[in-house]
Amino acid sequence: MPPRTIDSRPTVLAVWLVIAGVIGWTAAFALTLEKFHALANPGDGPASCDFSIIVQCTANLDSPQGSAFGFPNPILGLTGWVAPIVVGTAILAGARFARWFWWAFAAGITFAFGFVLWLIGQSIYVLGTLCPWCMVTWLVTIPTFYAVIVHLLRSGVVADSPRVRRLGAALSSWVPLMAFVTYAVVLLLAQLRLDAIPQLIDVIF
Repeated sequence: MPPRTIDSRPTVLAVWLVIAGVIGWTAAFALTLEKFHALANPGDGPASCDFSIIVQCTANLDSPQGSAFGFPNPILGLTGWVAPIVVGTAILAGARFARWFWWAFAAGITFAFGFVLWLIGQSIYVLGTLCPWCMVTWLVTIPTFYAVIVHLLRSGVVADSPRVRRLGAALSSWVPLMAFVTYAVVLLLAQLRLDAIPQLIDVIF
């Protein structure tokens, strides 16, 4: 018997996966360029994304946390963000994936979400900095995690129970709010620890 596929076609999720993947990949690419530039030109001054002592990339890139797996984290982003782009594009093209595929994809997204939460904690409480391109990655990873998990519930990947499917359907409209609440918590922690809001405002405006 062939592996069971999930029949629902989550078009909104697919579009978001492509958008999030492009944004995340762009952030990873920018950080990779910054890292290469720093390695090729040591002592060449601050990186282009260094705006202040608090809002900067250099401290994060040069830290052990910036190479958590023995190589610069942005390289992980360059490879990892390709997956949402491919999956989203495939869904829009009409692809249907087996349950095992969705579980594997969700496992990767969950890893990314957990890794981002760890990096957030390290940035705020250990390094005392907020890396602009890292924050872009946080910005898209968080809602992507919620959206994929909700899809697993709604589409029957987690269980065929109508109750579970209804729960997923009900949670779908709450994904933006869940992401916003997470952003708010991160911003609150950064403000309490680093007084970050005034500096972020200066960078934006």
